[in-house]
Amino acid sequence: MSVVARQGIKYSIVGYLGFLLGTVASIFIFPHDMTFYGKLRYILPTAEILVPIVVFGLSFSNVKFFSKVQEDGKHHSLLSLSLLAVCINFLIFVGGYFLLNYLFPDLQNSKLWEMKRLILPLVLVLALSSVFNKFLTNYKRIVVPNIFENLIPKIANIGAFCLFFFAGFAEKTAYGFFFLMFLISLLGYGYYTNRLEKIRPDFDLGYFKKDGFYHEILTYSLFGFLGNIGNYIAINIDNLMIGEFISFQENGIYSLIYSIISLITIPQMGLFNLSAPIINKVLATGDYEELDRFHKKTSLSLFFLGLVLFCCIVVGFPYLADFMKNGDDLRTAEPVLWVLGFAMLFDLATGFNGHIISLSRFYKFNIVVMLVLAVLTISLNTIFLRYTDLGILGIAVAYAISLSLFNVIKISFNYLKFKVFPLGIEMLYALILGFLSINVAILLPDFKLNILNLFYKPAVVLILLFLGNHFLKIYPLDKYLNKSFIKSLFKF
Repeated sequence: MSVVARQGIKYSIVGYLGFLLGTVASIFIFPHDMTFYGKLRYILPTAEILVPIVVFGLSFSNVKFFSKVQEDGKHHSLLSLSLLAVCINFLIFVGGYFLLNYLFPDLQNSKLWEMKRLILPLVLVLALSSVFNKFLTNYKRIVVPNIFENLIPKIANIGAFCLFFFAGFAEKTAYGFFFLMFLISLLGYGYYTNRLEKIRPDFDLGYFKKDGFYHEILTYSLFGFLGNIGNYIAINIDNLMIGEFISFQENGIYSLIYSIISLITIPQMGLFNLSAPIINKVLATGDYEELDRFHKKTSLSLFFLGLVLFCCIVVGFPYLADFMKNGDDLRTAEPVLWVLGFAMLFDLATGFNGHIISLSRFYKFNIVVMLVLAVLTISLNTIFLRYTDLGILGIAVAYAISLSLFNVIKISFNYLKFKVFPLGIEMLYALILGFLSINVAILLPDFKLNILNLFYKPAVVLILLFLGNHFLKIYPLDKYLNKSFIKSLFKF
């Protein structure tokens, strides 16, 4: 088996393990103290929003220019100078941050200022880690970085929470453990990189000054920074704004619901990585009809499988909440589940829109759209927080609107440039079938034991969906639910 195949399989295992670990913790551990969990879910997303400012796209340059500098034996110089530049950027950023808070004292009333001693050092650790993370992909090693990137944050959250709530340690001790896990992750990056190829620190600038090579690197890094910061803001701004302007408790509730409903994106985890080489090849040949067929096929797969999970989750959620600590708070916030779920379903239905753009010659458009998404998300969140009393439901609506508009823009762009369109009539049939299944399950009588309701109602949804799909021929499940396919899952 090739290195790529082995790494791909192990990467998927680590990804699903991390997802499972986070989901189990969200159901059985974090609900015990929504406020403290809300604080943890404020710290990391806030730090992640600030990381792109410090990295300034240098992590992407370590991938883009690796082949060129490796041929000249200067790839260690690129890594060394990138790490040094991140440290310098961090010092400039911290200086600017304290100066800004000195000039505008009202900023010192923020949660960010209150937690600066934890968040700011975490920004530096995450920034350095991101450079190592991208550098390692040049060696086709993605499993260990995936452990540091996906598993370690979950272990940090779970460990810090257990130390505080179950073991009775002070918050500072729990935060210390939280930070320590990311510091260990950074050291692990350095150790693993050195194992693959001994690191030789080289800070000589002469090579990069030749023919203005440094200018090319900085230009590419700038585009990487613009796209990356837009992405980080769009993903993490909800937790920051809820923590700042509502409460940590509400941030905890929102984060738990988001974790549960994001289960519907599981089918997306591996498919996009598998699709990228196919998209790249088709774009190179200019066979846009084949791209359209492939786009529709994968979009339908993502949407139908996501819809099945969505229907089961929304039907079973009220009964699941009864088994969770502080379940009444979660049931009160159930509309958030529906709003986020619809937004994610539409995102699944649009398939790999972003991949088509980023792999084409129009890749810069993705950066523009991502920045628009970031600005739109912040603006909508501010409007809903300032002019409505919807609380976290308003944040969810803002997220749904911005994500949906983001996808509409990408759909329109791809249709104009490549004549590809992901949506099909089968999706409408599937959506109608899903709503009918949900309504039938809701109208069915409840048992006195909630554990029975938790399993029997989603089971009814599954039966109705599969029966409806059998007669309407929406999605070709028969191609997958057969002996040969099931056997292939257990073969490498």
